[in-house]
Parts: sequence; structure tokens; C-alpha cells
Amino acid sequence: MAHGRFVQEYQKGAVNGASPLQLVIMLYDGAIRFMEAGKFGMEHKDLEIQNKNLQKAQRIVMELMSCLDMEKGGEIAKNLLALYTYVLNELVEANVGDRREPIDRCIKILADLRESWVEVDKMTRFPATAQEAPLAA
Repeated sequence: MAHGRFVQEYQKGAVNGASPLQLVIMLYDGAIRFMEAGKFGMEHKDLEIQNKNLQKAQRIVMELMSCLDMEKGGEIAKNLLALYTYVLNELVEANVGDRREPIDRCIKILADLRESWVEVDKMTRFPATAQEAPLAA
């Protein structure tokens, strides 16, 4: 019991101390984790595990969609909305049709997006030393 409480407090601290970019990365991690768990349920013919986890992944994707700033985000926000909409639809279809392939495609999309956000986070936290160093004569 105490271990579970410690983990919850640690996770809450990680979320509270995270930047907006890190929160987005955490959302991707959660969605991917729930998709993997949903696939596990599907492979083991456990509809409860499948449905519960794929619905959690869907809720995370909907949260990502709701966070988009369509005015400030411009073309990037529109493209992300299209990808998130595709992922959401694929997850629903996968769950209803008991099909793994759409889940695999969704995992790939979110994993690629996650890596892009990780790179953006690195660039904002650790500017390239080449930009800071004076040019050699």
C-alpha cells in the first residue's frame, strides 16, 4: 500500500514539474502504453482489458486534440488534428473489429510524433553549442 502511494506521489511530482512539451510527451507515452495493453488484451481474447485500455488511449488522443491551439498553431495544428482524428478513428475501428493492424499504425504515428516533440524539447532546453560558439576565423 505504501509503495503504491509513493509511486502516485512521484508521478504527481513529475507531472507538476513538467514543461508543456514534457506533458505532451507523457501523453504520447501513456497512449502508446495503453495501446500496447489493448493489443495484449486482444491477443489473449480478454475483451475487458482490450476495451478498457483502448478507450484510455482514445481519451488521451482526445485530450491531445483539445489542447491544440488552432489559431496560433496554424498549419501544424491542422496537421496534428488530422493525425489525431485518424488515430482516434483507427483505435475505435480496431477495438470494434478486434484488429491489431490499426493499433500498430497508431503506435507508429504517435511514436514518431513523440520523437519529434522530444527533439523540440531538447532544442529548447539545450540550445546547440554551435549556435553559441563564436565563428572560427
